[in-house]
Amino acid sequence: MDALCKVLFGLVRSAEGSSDLSNRFSHSPVSRRRLFQDAILAGIGGFILGNECWAGALGFEAPKGVDLTRRWVVGSDRMTRTIVYKPGTGIFTEDIADLGTGSHLVPVGADRRAATEFSFVCNGKIFSGAGDQFELLDAEESQLNDGKALLVRLGHRVLGLEVDVFYTSPQGHPAIRKHLVLRNVGTAPLRFTHLNIESLGIALGPQSELLLNAQYGTTPREILYTGRSEDACLLLTNARSGLGVSILSEVPGYMKRTEIGGWDFDDQTRVGVMYDTDLMPFERVVAPSAEFVTAAVSLVSFRRGDGLCDPQWVLPSYSSRVLSRRGGSAVPWIYNTWEPFERGINHEIALQLIECAGSMGLDIFTIDDGWQAEYGENEVNLDSFPGGLGPIVEAVEARGMRLGLWVPLAAIGTAARDHQQHPEWACQDLEGNPKSTSTMGGQKIVMCLASDYRDAAADRIIDAVSRFHLAYVKLDLTTIFNAYGEAPGCWAKGHHHGNWAESLSLIYEGIAHITQRVYARHPEVLLDITFEVWGQKHVIDAGLLAAGDLDWLSNVDDNHPDSAGPRQARQLLYQRAASMPAESMLIGNLQANIPTIEESFATAIGSAPLLLGDLRNLSPAEVHWYGAQTRWFKAFRQKTSLGDSFFPLGSWQQTNAEQWDGFARFARRGNGLIAIFRNESNAASAIVQLPLLPEGRYRLRAVFGNRDLGTQTSADWKRGIPIPFAPEIRAEVIEVLRNA
Repeated sequence: MDALCKVLFGLVRSAEGSSDLSNRFSHSPVSRRRLFQDAILAGIGGFILGNECWAGALGFEAPKGVDLTRRWVVGSDRMTRTIVYKPGTGIFTEDIADLGTGSHLVPVGADRRAATEFSFVCNGKIFSGAGDQFELLDAEESQLNDGKALLVRLGHRVLGLEVDVFYTSPQGHPAIRKHLVLRNVGTAPLRFTHLNIESLGIALGPQSELLLNAQYGTTPREILYTGRSEDACLLLTNARSGLGVSILSEVPGYMKRTEIGGWDFDDQTRVGVMYDTDLMPFERVVAPSAEFVTAAVSLVSFRRGDGLCDPQWVLPSYSSRVLSRRGGSAVPWIYNTWEPFERGINHEIALQLIECAGSMGLDIFTIDDGWQAEYGENEVNLDSFPGGLGPIVEAVEARGMRLGLWVPLAAIGTAARDHQQHPEWACQDLEGNPKSTSTMGGQKIVMCLASDYRDAAADRIIDAVSRFHLAYVKLDLTTIFNAYGEAPGCWAKGHHHGNWAESLSLIYEGIAHITQRVYARHPEVLLDITFEVWGQKHVIDAGLLAAGDLDWLSNVDDNHPDSAGPRQARQLLYQRAASMPAESMLIGNLQANIPTIEESFATAIGSAPLLLGDLRNLSPAEVHWYGAQTRWFKAFRQKTSLGDSFFPLGSWQQTNAEQWDGFARFARRGNGLIAIFRNESNAASAIVQLPLLPEGRYRLRAVFGNRDLGTQTSADWKRGIPIPFAPEIRAEVIEVLRNA
């Protein structure tokens, strides 16, 4: 018997690192594979069968004294996570190490009372990764194009349930991303609630030294905290050492819940990243032979004040390059007709605007609400566009642009074909009445995206992209939850959801289902999921980034110089760009013709560049000015990775008339730009401190007026550099080039 065991263990060691297994896993990360094949026990990364599997597969008990603990390290050049499975103890994280700072978020040997790795309620009973509830079935490591991955498959001892725990570590980022797959391998449905994707005890120091920043990592909060829909990224930091971890949840919108238990233990902070359990409760029934794939969670390590390890570098880079579909690539300049024309846009006005937009160097000309004959149809409003959109497409493309269109996703007219043919697809309220929502076109029916309507909606968008040669689609209006107070979810019978609670997450997944189908046919199109589609004012999160390219974040009033305008647009930007990709945010409605044009332009280049307004009111000189600035910015952005960082400046916590504010966007190599806004402060200059820039000498040029501002060193940036405001303008943009 001992000899047979030695042979088997030798086969395990010889199979470690099998390239064939790695390649197969990279193409099908959740494919079921058994390790006992043709009397050979195959293993990856030191994996062998657990005690129970050993007996079942080989027909005898595991040898006495043999430690069946298995350990894997998934990681990249910046971060590693050590995962352990131990019979009787379960699966747990033994260590998370930031290789750049040398820190450990979960030190080896730490007390695991605060951690269960994952947990959920299934058919009314609590299950977790801790203890002896699950046995180890399989494990696979894989080399991905941009990092490494680990899949650990567990089987419940009684239920017909398998749980895949999937970890990835992208190269170049101090981050680990994790999600679960819950698979029903039994004969009865499984009902899941209270789903916790990530359950850890983070050790950053004593409670008295810890800080928590909530929402987008910019709002100070107490360290015992429940993060909800707006808490897209939470930063837990040791105030003395600067070491910290950011928690980014891809659970969408209102389904998001993050628990920070900073008062629960003396030596560690309990962290749970989950689906909501109360306000917007999560529920999912998984039928036999079906599975549920959870949203992902990212843990990103940092150290404040430590150069490129600071979160102002780490988080924008990670969210832009890893979490967003476009991988940090630049977004074209977009014009939109909504303000001031609203539904009054027509053929003649559009042609006049197209001439101006082309001369201004814009890339996408978007017609908002008003082009369509009915919400939910692709037929054109012939009263406003007698010749259809064909002449508009020709005019747009003749000026070197592409067309974009506004498209309502779920709020459609009762006369629309989908509603006429399938009224049963509509959302229903608690009393069984069809749900409606108020729009600029009147009351519209809200169709349920957790029904077969989602495929009809995808077909309609695909048709619009093809028919009108679209580069951009603005998906808008109510889906799960109206941002202005109408009730969420769907109570209808016969949809893909079994009840109201299950409809909530399934409607969010319906949005992603639609966008994935559109991308499959038109991978180059930009899909904008507005805040109204996601269900809350000014919201953006990693779940939205997983479903679409852009988020029309808000409709800031900008109808005259004293409106909320660019200043409030920057307030939205500063609070979110700390952790969300700046170029995923479309912040409406900055009007290009509302003074001052310098402030409008400088604000627009902080996020995905977007302008509205009546371009016909611009003078020829102003049109020429915009053209020169947009051409400079596009050329600069093509060679400078502005998504690598985001630095808010001045009175960024709350923009106001009495103080200057601004922002800086730099690539890791040191080139970048600075935008400063004087407001009504009468400041002659802004003192800009950027202590985290790489060592070197920096050449500064004022873009407006093309003025040379001299050369500065990295030491100068640490002390603070005075950047003067030109007397005649309220904003300035500085181009910064580094000489190493």
